[in-house]
Amino acid sequence: MNLEDFYEGREFESYEYFGAHKVEKGYVFRTYAPNAKKVALIGEFHSYGEDFMTRTEEGIYEITVEDAKPGMKYLYRIYQEGGNYCDHCDPYGFSMELRPGFASVICDRDTYRFQDAEWVKGRTENNREKPMAIYEVHLGSFGKKEGLDGFYSYEEIAERLVSHVKQCGYNYIELLPLAEHPLDESLGYQNTGFFAPTSRFGAPDGLRYLVDLCHQNQIGVIMDCSIVSFAIDRYGLADYDGQPLYEYGHKDSAINEFGSLNFVHAKGYVRSFLQSAVYYWLKEFHFDGLRFGSMGRLIYWHGEKHRGENGIAIDFLKCMNLGLKQRMPECILMTGGTGGFLKTTEDVSNSGLGFDYQWDSNWMEDVLKYLSYSPNTRKKQYYILPFSMIYFREEHYLLALSHDGALHREKGLLDGIYGNEKEKISQVKSILMYMYAHPGKVLNFSGMEVAAMERWDCRKEYLRKYLKQNSHRKVMKFMAKLNEVYKNQEALYAWDYKEEGFSWSDCKKDGTCMYAFCRQGAQGTIYAVFNFDDKDVQDYQIHIKDAMQGEMILNSSWEEEAMDTTEGEKQVVLRAERGVDGNVLKINVPAFSGIYIKV
Repeated sequence: MNLEDFYEGREFESYEYFGAHKVEKGYVFRTYAPNAKKVALIGEFHSYGEDFMTRTEEGIYEITVEDAKPGMKYLYRIYQEGGNYCDHCDPYGFSMELRPGFASVICDRDTYRFQDAEWVKGRTENNREKPMAIYEVHLGSFGKKEGLDGFYSYEEIAERLVSHVKQCGYNYIELLPLAEHPLDESLGYQNTGFFAPTSRFGAPDGLRYLVDLCHQNQIGVIMDCSIVSFAIDRYGLADYDGQPLYEYGHKDSAINEFGSLNFVHAKGYVRSFLQSAVYYWLKEFHFDGLRFGSMGRLIYWHGEKHRGENGIAIDFLKCMNLGLKQRMPECILMTGGTGGFLKTTEDVSNSGLGFDYQWDSNWMEDVLKYLSYSPNTRKKQYYILPFSMIYFREEHYLLALSHDGALHREKGLLDGIYGNEKEKISQVKSILMYMYAHPGKVLNFSGMEVAAMERWDCRKEYLRKYLKQNSHRKVMKFMAKLNEVYKNQEALYAWDYKEEGFSWSDCKKDGTCMYAFCRQGAQGTIYAVFNFDDKDVQDYQIHIKDAMQGEMILNSSWEEEAMDTTEGEKQVVLRAERGVDGNVLKINVPAFSGIYIKV
């Protein structure tokens, strides 16, 4: 590692120098603590006795321990002025013990052999013209078993998760953060181990196996990462060398409203630390992409737009994304909301931030608000649902019915939908069809595939009980059919971000709950029709220009047997009638339903 690059914030592989690394005899340990008076390494190899480290002129402490072996725990004991000290885990540690323990664990990174060469070779730089149906999941609540904490291992989860995702038809998985964290309820967003996969599910090689197995089954894997803040726990990065090293020096700037400490992105070594951490997950675990949340907090001072932009942090984002793309052009970089910042998904060379996709959080809020209304109120609030069509070309948006919606509500994500249980389920299916036909890639949080109604609790598994109920199992079968149609109909994804890929057929039915639009691709056209009223609509007209017929390829009101037909088999052929402005299809649209027609 070039130390100048590290200090100037240009380094992306500082983990190859800092941390614990195997040498000819034992392991060498290095940590950056420029304000420390002295630093001792303590660990299992010497019964936690102090082995004092040698300091370099640059504030780096180093020691080689011949007795150190993989699997042994260790900490850095960092002394301050006056003899006080604090034991810290290794900021660059590759593994940690299970909470509430906090020691780092020596880890051999060279033992696992990936079997996903074909998948990795097939990854391309431009994925915006490809289908992307993402299943977002929190591993801790995906499945529970008897025993310690009820967690399955990475290997056990891999088998179950891949099977479930394939059954549902998704082609990507997004994992909530897996970097080590002390509090389960933080969901991994308040980290103490930025290079250490959480030990809740086992060793790092177990996570490598999970990603590997997904790739072998043609499933991409994205992981959430935190680069805005870190856990306040004393054994982590907080006051690492006796003074604020990674965080701001003033409490007003250092601590955010979530009780986390904000990284100070103006410091070169902090930038190198974060850039190296995110590149580490991509390179060492073969993740296909990363998603960064809370970007508005980084882009604007204290996350408040009226305080102005944090230019230094914005520059960090641009440099990080540019550097990641230079090293791994095919990686997928996503962000959540950015507080209205423009050009989030433009290339850095065009004054953008360099992300590939941005979550459209406003879309989720509008959809859930609309669905909570009775049909009579929906008629008065007609334009809430299609409002996103006005601005979707401003960024490369991804539509997300995400964990954010499942977490920050008193009710479940879907329980707030108007109607009885049967009506709620019908509307879940129709809004999913609306989502998949809307321009932009799509993401569903775990539970959407079974129309889970209750409020999500990260400490509990709730899929199992829904899969025991016939009505919810039918939703999962529908989800599989929808994903199949989506992946096989190029018109639904190839031109997501091109103006010619979308046009309205009907968005002027004030006083109704009817919507219709057209999705276009190089290989065909699909008309999507929706009725969010509780009454059927007879002889609804769709203008299809010069086509003589249309093929109904999906209808959310179809019974289960209709879902069994394979893609490409004709479901219902509709004959067109001559109209004043071209040919017209007349169809009946059941209450709370969605229909796709291919012409």
